[in-house]
Amino acid sequence: MRRTPLYEAYRDSPGVRMTEFGGWQMPLCFESGIIAEHLAVREGAGLFDVSHMGELWFEGAGSLELLDWLVTNDVRGMEVCQALYSPMCAEDGGTIDDLVVYRLDREKFLVVVNAARTAIDFAWMSRENPWIGSSGSPPRVSDRSEAIALLALQGPSAAGLLQPLVDVNLAALGRFRFAAGATVVGKRALVSRTGYTGEDGFELFVDRADARAVWEGLLRSEAGATPCGLGARDTLRIEARLPLYGQELSEEISPLEAGLKAFVKLDKPDFCGKQALARERERGSRRALRGFQMVDRGVARHGHRVSRAGRVIGEVTSGTKSPSLGAFIGLALLEAGSAGIGDEVTVSTAPEKRARIVPTPFYRRIGGER
Repeated sequence: MRRTPLYEAYRDSPGVRMTEFGGWQMPLCFESGIIAEHLAVREGAGLFDVSHMGELWFEGAGSLELLDWLVTNDVRGMEVCQALYSPMCAEDGGTIDDLVVYRLDREKFLVVVNAARTAIDFAWMSRENPWIGSSGSPPRVSDRSEAIALLALQGPSAAGLLQPLVDVNLAALGRFRFAAGATVVGKRALVSRTGYTGEDGFELFVDRADARAVWEGLLRSEAGATPCGLGARDTLRIEARLPLYGQELSEEISPLEAGLKAFVKLDKPDFCGKQALARERERGSRRALRGFQMVDRGVARHGHRVSRAGRVIGEVTSGTKSPSLGAFIGLALLEAGSAGIGDEVTVSTAPEKRARIVPTPFYRRIGGER
């Protein structure tokens, strides 16, 4: 299994539990445990090692045009120092990955992709897509994942904790904006404000060699962040109804089925998968992602069948016990129109248990989005 640059920093931490994730050896949780880490992000600040994510760079003439064709969202409308979330689809409308685009300059972009999809995305984006074949002089696309470490500081106290350690006015850094050429704990960094937890938060891109100094500097700061693992990252994102590739999204699940139509700009002149997604939107998606809360106690797991009135109507994509709500919750991909808010369904746990379709997100930060 692969290891991030921070593996040496936490492998001997008291109580740390490691797990395999997408071919990487990562912390599932630290000594305080998943629930405490989850609540630290909801009430204070939690620090995550997300250096397993992939970083692809687009440089040179044609970068804007290529990226705008590859993803479903509107890259052409981006400003410099703006970040943009988007699905990336195949020609049949299935999702190759979901990613974040950072516009560094007019023809220079950083694209952050999911860890398990990095090699697949790089091959598709750099040489295997039809746009490259039709371009006389395609842009340079490079994979710099090995050189970059990525830390995520999340929670309502994140800005206050980070500000004394960074030379950027965080109050002036809006949601999905970033500052390049900053320093954190004296180390050069790109500081962004996106997040994957439903809370305010910052991402720190640093050189691999500087990762440990930044990690330890944030943990030892006066306010002190709580180190968090993949367990809390999952419970936090489920509460916020944020998708995980391989569960809510895949090559067999379109972004429209996953409820991401706001990020599919069918008014763009063209992008990969546009025709298939336009047909899907016109006729209606076959499936829809829905939230549910268990009536009977128990955790629903990925792949559990969901039934209504004795008929299977879909399956669970993610499930957990919500530390914020104290309830068992989950997401399921169901036949369109098969169940609405308030309807009771059953989940094929052992034994089968009842659940109820509920609105999502399950948790919304007080004060809403920045």
